[in-house]
Amino acid sequence: MLKNYFKIAIAVLRRRKFFTFISLFGISFTLTILLVLTSFIEKIVGDSYPDRKRDRSLYISKFQSKEKDGNSSSALSYYYLSHYVGGLKTPVKLGISSGYNGTNTYVNNKKLAVNYKYTNADYWDIMEYDFIEGKALTKQQVDNADKVAVISEDMKRDYFGDVPSVVGKYIEADNVKYKVTGVVKNVPITSYMIYSDIYLPFTVSKTDFRKGKGYQGDFYGIMLANSTADLSKMCAEYDAMVQRLPKENKNVVKMYSHADSYIVSYVNTGNEDKSGVTIVLTAIGIFVLLVTLLPSLNLVNINITRIMERSSEIGVRKAFGASSKTLVYQFIVENIILTLLGGLIGVVLSFVAIQVLNGFNLIPNLILSVNFTVLAIGLLICFLFGLLSGVYPAWRMSKLNVVTALKAQ
Repeated sequence: MLKNYFKIAIAVLRRRKFFTFISLFGISFTLTILLVLTSFIEKIVGDSYPDRKRDRSLYISKFQSKEKDGNSSSALSYYYLSHYVGGLKTPVKLGISSGYNGTNTYVNNKKLAVNYKYTNADYWDIMEYDFIEGKALTKQQVDNADKVAVISEDMKRDYFGDVPSVVGKYIEADNVKYKVTGVVKNVPITSYMIYSDIYLPFTVSKTDFRKGKGYQGDFYGIMLANSTADLSKMCAEYDAMVQRLPKENKNVVKMYSHADSYIVSYVNTGNEDKSGVTIVLTAIGIFVLLVTLLPSLNLVNINITRIMERSSEIGVRKAFGASSKTLVYQFIVENIILTLLGGLIGVVLSFVAIQVLNGFNLIPNLILSVNFTVLAIGLLICFLFGLLSGVYPAWRMSKLNVVTALKAQ
């Protein structure tokens, strides 16, 4: 029976090529957008390189001061992180790194834009960068303010060219020469808390970050617990520390800062009244709703038109004894076949779109890939989509009177 329905469905789809094209385009285009969006989100929040200890880490990215006449919010100062957070008992390590800053350097009289950031020594104990050559900054080098640097493999290629090794060579940035101690695998710029072209000891900065006593600045903190069981304890200890902080000035009414998981910290707005997670989920939800709702309504309308055009066929079959249940079943099966065909086309288009996006390298080092779990869920959604969008047209068809149906054409 299913084989016959499949043959009928294919024959109907070939007969009404325009409707078939519109339906398949809507389904496949929707699935392609959803799969590419999912791949992008997965890469942003799911790729753990070089931050492979996320299961026992908490991240501090924002500090907000609510004052009588407004709010101020930013990343944190080195002093705050080292003095207050560094005094907590539960974390076994505290990685501190600045946001990346841009500067220019020159190679063979050609200007090269580079991004650099400062780190402490613990940062390299927490992060697990893949070293192409050399090694990480050591505590002694950081404490001694040695002019040394770890660079990315892109930076190695752009600055030194195609040479086998650059460890021990000097790279100049912001008119200062640094001795290269290591080369690491690239990190995409979307991982903004850990991305950079050049990593430097915080002690070599022209600004002495240890002198400022304010809480806000340009640094991020990563607290590493001994085990995942200590995360809640570490979070509670951090919250209690924030509650005990002395106010920076008399205008400060309340101060907020949280130690969060990576994802929550990544989308932290720095505004206690506007959750970044809520904003992101709402934006994604609205986008997905719009992307799926319009094709759904379109498909239902096309199905109604397509089925009603077959009213004479329906009338004849009813006249020869076909039950409404049999006809409803047939049209729903036809619709499911249509949506699954669209789903398969969407899968192919998704692979093509991701390869094209990777080829254009719109975001350097952000290599998208199709998540096969999501792919399976997408096909399941197509199945349900075909089932649901076929129910109403099939129900309309089942209500047709035999005489009315036969007179329709």
